[in-house]
Parts: sequence; structure tokens; C-alpha cells
Amino acid sequence: MTNSWVNWAGDQTCAPATIATPRSVDEVAEILGNAATSGRPVRVAGAGHSFTEAVLTDGVLLDLSNLNRILDVDKSTGRVRVQAGITLNAASNALHPLDLAFPNLGDIDVQTVAGATATGTHGTGSRLQNLSAALHSIELMLADGSRVELNAETDPDGWRAARVSIGALGVITAATVQLVPSFVLEGIERPIPVDDLLADLDSYVDDNEHFEFYMFAHSPLAMTKRNNRTELPEQPRGKAVDWFADILMSNYTFDALCRLGRRQPRMVPWIHRGAAYAGSYRRQVDRSYRVFASPRLIRFTEMEYAIPRAHSVDAIREIKELGTRFDTPMPIEVRWVAPDDAFLSPAGGRDTCYIAVHQYRGMDFEPYFRACEAVFDKYDGRPHWGKRHFQTAETLRDRYPDWHRFAEVRRRFDPKGTFTNDYIDRVLGPI
Repeated sequence: MTNSWVNWAGDQTCAPATIATPRSVDEVAEILGNAATSGRPVRVAGAGHSFTEAVLTDGVLLDLSNLNRILDVDKSTGRVRVQAGITLNAASNALHPLDLAFPNLGDIDVQTVAGATATGTHGTGSRLQNLSAALHSIELMLADGSRVELNAETDPDGWRAARVSIGALGVITAATVQLVPSFVLEGIERPIPVDDLLADLDSYVDDNEHFEFYMFAHSPLAMTKRNNRTELPEQPRGKAVDWFADILMSNYTFDALCRLGRRQPRMVPWIHRGAAYAGSYRRQVDRSYRVFASPRLIRFTEMEYAIPRAHSVDAIREIKELGTRFDTPMPIEVRWVAPDDAFLSPAGGRDTCYIAVHQYRGMDFEPYFRACEAVFDKYDGRPHWGKRHFQTAETLRDRYPDWHRFAEVRRRFDPKGTFTNDYIDRVLGPI
């Protein structure tokens, strides 16, 4: 029987020669040894929430979901050692009783720690960096089964390369993550006219710890979300309220509208306006990770680009106008993050605005995404490594000041190209 793997969105699939699910680090080393003997490439799958071909292989596919334990907790420093396959949600739930939390999370938290950080996954907050910046130390297994511990002291360039590596250096088996004391967030959602929002955008972004918004191309409204720390006690919503808001309305009802848009594209403008006006005033006071993340049951594909924050307003306007020319029932999402210093971080070295566009499953995404990419290119955009894009190493090289330093680390750690595939060769070039 042929092995097969498919991503969450259902639009990336491969048939590896072997799908391996090791239960220990020693088993990972044994699998790599067997791969070397057979001359097969190796890729690692996280939770499958990337939309690119990053995982695809006809060689060995490593599933690290069994390496999902918390190994050590140092409450005095807030540093926690975890295995690479633990998910952000599982770690958050386990660490909350110990009064520890991630400083920031994205709007989903089902990804593995290794997968989320390797692709540069982020939340929002103009003074907060992406998730990989919290990696204090990384345990990386090389193709020969040896392990190296990478941090700012032991190997500064290796550490800055491994924090966002797209799996091109080796197998991350564990990491020490810098966390913060647990905190409660007050999340406030409200619709605001897009023009009003853009006229005073900096105040929204800078006056909130976490600010983001969704908008639809055919609607004048933006659905904003502001998350700020509060001294109020957590006030978990009842299960019925959660189900109504997060499952019935945000997922099932909107999914039905998207299906309608797929069958009847002329209905897309109506869907946009109706979905935006249905965005209600909403308030949530709860543990940080419960406010950050929401269930995502609708299947879609996505492109997201990081552009310099200074271009936020112009780029947002262009992408919104562009969306009126294409049939997609899905929204546009906008977030902000602070600079960091990982070599391949899309936010590396600059205050960053992330703009994401989506296409519903079964609908043609390429014309829309290519048109959006042309806008992002104009603003020196860098693609999110887990989202669709059409770039190559040639088009990306000049967008990353430390590109050559990442390449040097890659040659040092994986000289034979064990951890590559067609996607890695396209976006990073051959070894």
C-alpha cells in the first residue's frame, strides 16, 4: 500500500517511500541513518498547516507528533524545554498552570512548535516579534544523526539560521523557548469603516498591544480586533456561546456563504457586504492563548507577504481595490510585528506589516495571487514561508541582507542536500 500525506488544506499531497513516526530522538537518528544508506531525501511534517510544497517528498517523511513532551521548566527564567512535535495549543494548556505563556500567538495554535517557528509564523503586535524570536536554543539533528545545540553563544550564525529554516538544515528535535508569566487579555472586536481606519492607522497599531483587522474587497467596513492585557480575572465564555460564535457563525455559516460564492461568483460582492455587516461587537476576557486563537474549519489556501510598515496604507488600499477584480468570497487579513534578526525571517530587520489574501477551496487561486504578488513585489515584500507564493531564489536573494550567511550555514549543516526537495531548491537554490 502506498504511503500518502496531505496537508490541512487538502491541496498539497505526496507519496513518500516511507512515513516514519519516531518515538525517541534515538529513533530519529536511526531513521536518518537508513535514509543515508538508501540515498533518500528527508523532510519533516508538522501539523500540515503550510500551504506550500515545503513538506513534499518521495523519500522519507518524518512525523514528529510523538515527540510532544515538555522536557524541562525553569520558572526562574521562564525558559521551557520542549520536544519539537508539541503543538502550541498543547504547550499553552500544559504551561498555564505553571504561570507561563507564549508572549504572542497567531490566530490558530494547532501548529507544532518546530513547524510554526521554521516557517516564520507570527501573531500581531507592533512591539512583538514573530514566534521564532522566542527560541532561546535549538537542538538540531544533522543527516549523520549527530546533534548540535544552537544558541547565541554556541553558534550565533547557526542559531539565526535555524530559527527560520524551512526545514533545510536538519531535523529540529527540541527547543528551549523563552516564555513570559501567564496573562489575561481583553479582546474587543468591532467594525470600523476602512477609510476611517486607514486615516488614523498608526494610532490603532501603536495604541494596542495586539491589533489586526479583516476586510472584504467589496465592503467599506473593516472588522478590527484589539487584544490588550488586563488585570481583570479570566471570564471564560460558556460552551454554547463559544460554539455559536466560533463554530456556527465564523465557520459553518461563512463556509456556506463561500460555497455559494464558488457556485455563483456574481454573489461575491453581496457575500462580502453581508459578512462584513454581520461582524458584531464582541468582547472576550480570558487567558491569552484562548483569546489569540480561534478554530479554523473552513478549508482554503492563502498567500501572505511581509512588507515594510511604512507602506501599510498604500499596500492595503491597492490589495483591497485589486480584490474587486477577482472572484473570492474570502477576506483580506492585516497584522503588524516588530523586527527580529533571524536570517530568513520575513520581518528581519524592519518594522513589518503582514497582508494575507485567501481563496476558498476548489476556486482558482493563481490569477488572484499572482496579481497580489505583483503589488507586494512593488513594496519589497517577503513571502511567509508557509504560504503560497511564486518566488525563486533569484527573486528572493536581494530581499534578505543575510541571505548568503544562511546559505553558508546550510552548506555547513547539510552539505549533501539530504533535507531538500523541489520547493527548497526553488526558493533557496541548490546546495
